Amino acid sequence: MAARSRALVLAAPRTLQPTVLPIPEVGIDDGLLRVEACGLCGTDHEQYTGALWAARPFVPGHETVGVIEALGAAAAQRWGVRIGDRVAIEVFQSCGRCAECTAGRYRRCARHGIGDMYGFIPVDVAPGLWGGYAEHLYLAPDAMLLPVPDVLDPVAATLFNPVGAGIRWGATLPGTGRGDVVAVLGPGVRGLSACAAAKDAGAAYVMVTGAGERDAGRLRLAADFGADLAVDVQTVDPVRALRSATGGAADVVVDVTAKAPAAFAQALALARVGGTVVIAGTRGTPDPPGFWPDHIVVKELRLLGALGVDVDAYRAALELLASGRYPFTDLPRRCVDLDGADDLLRSMSGEGAALPPVHGVITP
Repeated sequence: MAARSRALVLAAPRTLQPTVLPIPEVGIDDGLLRVEACGLCGTDHEQYTGALWAARPFVPGHETVGVIEALGAAAAQRWGVRIGDRVAIEVFQSCGRCAECTAGRYRRCARHGIGDMYGFIPVDVAPGLWGGYAEHLYLAPDAMLLPVPDVLDPVAATLFNPVGAGIRWGATLPGTGRGDVVAVLGPGVRGLSACAAAKDAGAAYVMVTGAGERDAGRLRLAADFGADLAVDVQTVDPVRALRSATGGAADVVVDVTAKAPAAFAQALALARVGGTVVIAGTRGTPDPPGFWPDHIVVKELRLLGALGVDVDAYRAALELLASGRYPFTDLPRRCVDLDGADDLLRSMSGEGAALPPVHGVITP
């Protein structure tokens, strides 16, 4: 096993520094992952551009898949894995003992919580290998590992995170059921995943929305992921389109857009009286245009904020990916090594003439 590991440290916005970090000694209670692939999401390019900055340098990357290279005896028993197993890593850590963890809400773990997630921990917190932009990832005692089905290669397996998000946000959290009409705002990989999850949950009709040239190709893909209608909100009123197609409004609205402030008002307008609106994307502003709080009262809407995913959704995601029911493995994607990370992140943040890929992956 190598004594040191190559990594990229985000030292400041737009400053990814190639670094070599020492590989820690593995004890009885922890382990080490050889990173095979790390998927990218909106958070990655927000970190890169500085829109979401952690204040201290860190190794990014939180959609990590790899092979266990070293493993302590207690950790092996706790995680139910062996050296050589391919696993996906949950972004949150869990102590497993506090009130929030025992209730299944480990995203609020008293020991870890949102400030102590993989892909966000400062590099000066030993051993520094806390993100997927590296050849190795440290498996801390409170990490959570998910076995990857043999039929999935590591690049496809990185979709465990966005597909898991689609399942949690598009089905589990709102309680989507048979016969429901569902509107998904945002046709990125999480939006397409939410379409598939809603359809699998029994939704009778699914509409997905996007905006302009950037989303045109993604909207064309939507039918393959369970969408019955794809709407470009720059040219078509989504409320009228849904009413024309179904005769009414949406039982469930899932807003996965990011930095699209007007989408919040659209979500409220699309929901039926007594409907459910899941807000999973961030607005980037305290004053979304067109938002009228009285609509929530008059319609008696149920609004649910969604932060992250959970291991149950990740397990369901890996099963869905392995089933091949939807063409996730065929998504337009771009894979780069550590040297190509800068260029890929710039593309995903919308810089340059080329449209960003639906799925970006770093393969260290």
